[in-house]
Amino acid sequence: MEPKFKELTDYIISLGAADISHTEKSYLAHAIGVHNDMKAWGGTPELCRAALFHSIYGTQGFQGFTLPLDRQPELRALIGDYAEKIAYLNCFMDRDSLDAQITQANGPYTIIHRVTREAMVLTNAEYEDLIRLHLCDWLEQAPRAHRWDYRRTAYRQMAERLGGGALTAYDRVFALEPMAA
Repeated sequence: MEPKFKELTDYIISLGAADISHTEKSYLAHAIGVHNDMKAWGGTPELCRAALFHSIYGTQGFQGFTLPLDRQPELRALIGDYAEKIAYLNCFMDRDSLDAQITQANGPYTIIHRVTREAMVLTNAEYEDLIRLHLCDWLEQAPRAHRWDYRRTAYRQMAERLGGGALTAYDRVFALEPMAA
């Protein structure tokens, strides 16, 4: 049985992570925003759950809250194996290794673990879901982050590769960029 949204957000609240600051919002508000955007993009229920927990272990760019890895089985039981795997990959990937393969048409894809430096091999579907989640996360916060040039080429390539709602969302968000004086 699929967990209820309230059960998932209650879990984040129970961790004490809900009110942690994240790009001029709370961690919970940002996580819900990424979840809702992923849902609007037509993401599967698993990918939407991954979106809600996309930075639960911390990421290369966000260390405001990190769920200890000894609680990984607990999170898997709550959101499912695949959703936890994609969230884990988003948390622990070295972003340069992700970016280096965006134009590669077919897998396998090898992402480097940012902590252990181990290779994590992904299938085509896993890589596509990871870039969909990663792009969705950035687009939700980009207008508040005020870092319009941060990995811009890579994010544009992700949007073009994914097409559809992802490309539309990218164009909509970057249309908000203030004009240079």
